[in-house]
Amino acid sequence: MKRKRSAKILTAPITVSPNMLVESIYESDPDGRPVVHHRTVDTIGRMLRSGAITNQMHDAARDFEATFTIARFDPVVCMALDRIPGTGSAVDLTDVQVDARRRVGEVFDALGGLGSPAGSCVWHVVGLQRSIREWSMRQGWGGKSIGEKQAHGILVAALGVLAGYYGYTRLQRDLLSA
Repeated sequence: MKRKRSAKILTAPITVSPNMLVESIYESDPDGRPVVHHRTVDTIGRMLRSGAITNQMHDAARDFEATFTIARFDPVVCMALDRIPGTGSAVDLTDVQVDARRRVGEVFDALGGLGSPAGSCVWHVVGLQRSIREWSMRQGWGGKSIGEKQAHGILVAALGVLAGYYGYTRLQRDLLSA
């Protein structure tokens, strides 16, 4: 009687660019075993490819995303280094990070603050790189969930304000009038 050879399943490590969000989808296979699929979502890139936003809006979103990352507003869960012997005191923010936080604050002033729909959407979707659906269902505006289409419209409007804030729309007008 021949023995059935069991197949080795090799999984490649998940490599994701900094602009991508990894969503885990939990399902079961036909035999009932749990399976996890990882899906990456680049919300801003998808919106650019679909024509929902302009190149200027895309560039403004990427500029804000970079500033947000430098400012270290995204929560990173890890073991506290002050519990490891010999590591010294807690790490302070650098001058670059403090300046980035100031610039992020100025952007939110232009968007109407964190409590505004545009501010909340940009914080979660562009800054924390969550999907529009996740923001609209979990966070929404003022803690209340909103429709995904309305959330999409809020993000497009907010990106238009961001493009104006960063000067991308002014640059485009200058190029067209020349």
